[in-house]
Amino acid sequence: MYKTNIYQNARVSAGLTQERAAEKLGISVESIKAYETYRRLPPFDIVDGMALIYRADYLPYQHMRIASGEVKVIPEVEVRSLEQAAMSLINKTLAFADKRRDRDLLTIAEDGVIDEAERPLFEAIVTELDELIKAALELKISREAQP
Repeated sequence: MYKTNIYQNARVSAGLTQERAAEKLGISVESIKAYETYRRLPPFDIVDGMALIYRADYLPYQHMRIASGEVKVIPEVEVRSLEQAAMSLINKTLAFADKRRDRDLLTIAEDGVIDEAERPLFEAIVTELDELIKAALELKISREAQP
């Protein structure tokens, strides 16, 4: 579980009070308080509204991790600057290409079976793809530098 409340952090970062957030979301202040103390998880439509109102594109990703019980399929994304996120994605993509992982994957998948000799390489490829997915999501939610 997160040490700090993701819903409260997003609201505070947007400069909204609980009362103003509740009004904009069309819900009660009591609901906001319940979400911000993890007594209740907000439904996805409310999280979507929070993301829009709070200008917090990362919030649905964080919410999915909490709602899913920290399922590892959903990467934990960080809000990074546009520059950091772009460089990370490009570096990871180039490293994947330099290792010729696309060709390794084709070789493994050619017979439709992952044998024991291929398993370690396949797992390494999947791990690298997970990192690429995370980097792509971080680019999607990145923030431009403020003038």
